[in-house]
Amino acid sequence: MKGRVCLAYSGGLDTSCILRWLLDEGYEVVCFLADVGQQEDWDDVRAKAKKIGASKMIILDLQREFVEQLCFRAVQCNAQYEGRYLLGTSLARPVIARAQIRVAQEEGCDLVSHGCTGKGNDGIRFELAFLAINPKIQVVAPWRIPEFYNRFQGRNDLLDYAAATGIPVTSTKAKPYSMDDNIAHCSYEAGALEDPSLSPPDDMWTRTIDPQAAPDKPIDITIFFQQGLPVKLRAEGKEYTDSLELFVALNDIGKKAGIGRIDIVENRFIGLKSRGCYDAPAMTILRLAHLDAESLVMDGKVRSLRDQFVTHHWSELLYNGLYFSPEREFVENSLVFSQRRVNAEVRLRCYKGSVSVLGRSSETEKLYSSEEASMDSLVDFSPVDTSGFININAIRLKKFGLQKAEEGQSLSKV
Repeated sequence: MKGRVCLAYSGGLDTSCILRWLLDEGYEVVCFLADVGQQEDWDDVRAKAKKIGASKMIILDLQREFVEQLCFRAVQCNAQYEGRYLLGTSLARPVIARAQIRVAQEEGCDLVSHGCTGKGNDGIRFELAFLAINPKIQVVAPWRIPEFYNRFQGRNDLLDYAAATGIPVTSTKAKPYSMDDNIAHCSYEAGALEDPSLSPPDDMWTRTIDPQAAPDKPIDITIFFQQGLPVKLRAEGKEYTDSLELFVALNDIGKKAGIGRIDIVENRFIGLKSRGCYDAPAMTILRLAHLDAESLVMDGKVRSLRDQFVTHHWSELLYNGLYFSPEREFVENSLVFSQRRVNAEVRLRCYKGSVSVLGRSSETEKLYSSEEASMDSLVDFSPVDTSGFININAIRLKKFGLQKAEEGQSLSKV
């Protein structure tokens, strides 16, 4: 026997064939599956792994850990990659990798394996996490082993292998794209989606209904934040304070209203461009609500620095698989500090593909004063002071204008 390997197993075609191939290569295989909110028939997955030959099939429910430690941190950060992507897949990878190493240690596995290709981000994300958590772990990545990828050059080869070796599969040779589902989103890529000029199929989306088919009646909700974390949801006559129940409820509301779809071309860490489609209802609603809460209660200069440094770098680090890194810890400490006074409630309306803010308030934070902001009040404000403010800020601008005049350039000309 070559060794005992812990395989990240989904029950799908790729990892089922990898399981069989690892067994053929002389490995003993313990299968591991993380429940991060995807829709699966867990009994079917267990039965399939056992039938193929796994010595054990371990399924762990990581949904709460995923929501509380990664999704909510992303909400605090207003995280998004390249201005669009809310990082649903990226956020799940640290939770899954950490659990897989834990299972490998508990089961006496000195190797781990996964079904990620050499062109995508996930292999990088998983393996950087594996090696940070356990620097001595060995990784078997079949899609980067010539003997494997030369033998299985496409989906049809895998289907033929499955048929020849008795692997039960439900996939067909005509599957038009690949999907990755979790409680934060569902992603769709490859296959028919690889031409970025073509519109995605109308029936592709799983976590949102077509916005045009959404109900004509809007759904009004209120989200309460403490230190930047969503702690309560009031919606459709109910209140949710449990973090997981709150997140699931927002997913349901967003799905009914068709909220959270994007279709983008992104730059992978490895250097390739990739077209991806995502629907992330709860994350989309929470991000807007949190942004609006911050507008009311966060100091403007702190927010500017956070936006320029923390939001950008934290999002990029998560996308690139660097969650288990000193720079992520450093940036995240700044993030947590910035959220100490983000205590507010935000009222929103969910309607036909969009979510809009109806109002916001805070019982504890006092940075906003309607009296100070009013054009009809001069309380604690002297208009004369504005003249001095303008004169001080104009000192260097006057010198800039003089420099331009010396160079023969008039700022008054177009």
